[in-house]
Amino acid sequence: MTRSLLADLSLSATVAGFVAVLVGFTSSVALVFAAAQALGATPAQTASWIWAVGLGMGLTSLGLSWWYRQPVLTAWSTPGAALIAATQGVPMAEAIGAFLVCAVLIAIVGYTGWFEQVMDHIPAAIASALLAGVLTRFALDAVLASGVQPALVIGMAAAFLAGRRWWPRYAVPGVLLVGIGIAGWLGLLQGGQVAWGWAQPVWTSPAWSVRALVGIALPLFLVTMASQNLPGVAAQRAAGYRIPVSPVVGATGVASLLLAPFGGHTVNLAAITAAICLSPEAHADPARRYTASVAAGVFYVVAGLAGGAVAGLFTALPRELVVAVAGLALLSTIGTGLAGALRDEKHRDAALLTFLVTLSGVSFLGIGSAFWGVVAGGVAWLSAARRS
Repeated sequence: MTRSLLADLSLSATVAGFVAVLVGFTSSVALVFAAAQALGATPAQTASWIWAVGLGMGLTSLGLSWWYRQPVLTAWSTPGAALIAATQGVPMAEAIGAFLVCAVLIAIVGYTGWFEQVMDHIPAAIASALLAGVLTRFALDAVLASGVQPALVIGMAAAFLAGRRWWPRYAVPGVLLVGIGIAGWLGLLQGGQVAWGWAQPVWTSPAWSVRALVGIALPLFLVTMASQNLPGVAAQRAAGYRIPVSPVVGATGVASLLLAPFGGHTVNLAAITAAICLSPEAHADPARRYTASVAAGVFYVVAGLAGGAVAGLFTALPRELVVAVAGLALLSTIGTGLAGALRDEKHRDAALLTFLVTLSGVSFLGIGSAFWGVVAGGVAWLSAARRS
């Protein structure tokens, strides 16, 4: 019998969804603005870009999670936005054409099953180490933030420990409320950045050029698959979910295709923010955690519709508050990932290499450390298999 969404929904799941959106927006929305500026986008096109990615993330997260009754959270391609921000001399219309090509490629590798075949050959220990490596950077950022705003971060850490002791299900919401309260007391909230108003979609007809295809489309496809979808699937599997990879990745490609003319560069699986919705703090019952990503989908839709206003609201929060919330919310998932990575002694060396390379943040050929961590771990795993 199909369960009711409202019956499955809980306050902790709703807050987990909100925290995921908070972390997703505040951690990388500046990159989206930088990417839009690099392409010479007008203010209206920039607001449309936020509208497009917000709706894309929201509708795919909501729809896929509800359909499969499993937590499926999507995101925009953060490394993709960084790649676009570093682009020079490509006008907006040609970039739109490149976004369309990238979306078609994502849909193809998704629906054909090629990407899922690759994921099926990655050992569970390496996938767990990959997840731990991706998330540990956020925990380290939270520790480093204590050197900048010690009162804020230490107060939030104290609230987290108290919450874990007395009300574990609501420890993260407590941290968020305490953080906002302390930030307000210290005068760190920048409410003047918010410009209220609804975003309007702006259609930009695509143009085609070799420089945009080679300089944006192909690199954007590679970094999205290697740095976003790869750890995204690893996060789901490390949490014990076997979500159908092919139709889900294919659906993100279709969503990207539909929204590209409005500025949306790509929609893909989330990893860092997904871990918040996949954790036990979102819901004690794993079968009901999908409601956290459904809630996140609703918040993303609202953020997309409000465009620059919501982006301004999120960026009004101090960076230290956001990284502290993220780091504390991800602690249990990091621990689970490390435990899974190191459990099997014969895969331990491969898992440790995967973890360290991923954690390093090293980038080569425009591809982030998540991909190279899997490569390093895979080489070590194959080497150990041949010796035995």
